[in-house]
This record gives sequence, structure tokens and C-alpha cells, in this order.
Amino acid sequence: MTKSLASKTLAAPSAFALLVGLALTGCANLERHAVPVEASQNDDDAYCKQSAGPQGSNPYVACRKDRDVQRGRADNRLESQHRNLAERMLNGQ
Repeated sequence: MTKSLASKTLAAPSAFALLVGLALTGCANLERHAVPVEASQNDDDAYCKQSAGPQGSNPYVACRKDRDVQRGRADNRLESQHRNLAERMLNGQ
């Protein structure tokens, strides 16, 4: 009887730890939406060369700055959506 009691007392914390671990794996994978920096810089470079002119010119620099701002806003929007989702899940909504 003590053997089954010991196995029951160990099973509950183990199951809880397993559930918590599985729940946290989704949080650890937030970077799955991230585009590699080199790829996005190459895209920006090609776009700005085509639309604004040669590399180093004032319109090119302004284009690159605008693209960086747009990317930052998109990243912030995605992070905000993740935070809002987590809050709704925690609040049971």
C-alpha cells in the first residue's frame, strides 16, 4: 500500500511538470515568424536601389530608413498581438 501511495504522490507533480513544459514550448517558439536579418536587408537593398537610386544617395538612405521604421512597427504589432493573446488566455476570455 505504501508503494502505490508513493507512486501516486510522484505521478501528480510529474504530470503537472509535463503539462507546464508543453505549454511553455509554444512561448519559446515566438521567433518562428522572424525573417532572417540578411534576407530582409537584401530585399530592402534591392527595393531601394530600384525605387530610390544608387546606394549612398540621399533618396536611397531615406528609403532604407523608412523600410527600417516599417519593419520595426510590424515587429511591434506582432509582439503586441502575442501579448494580448497571452493576456486573454490568462484571463479566461
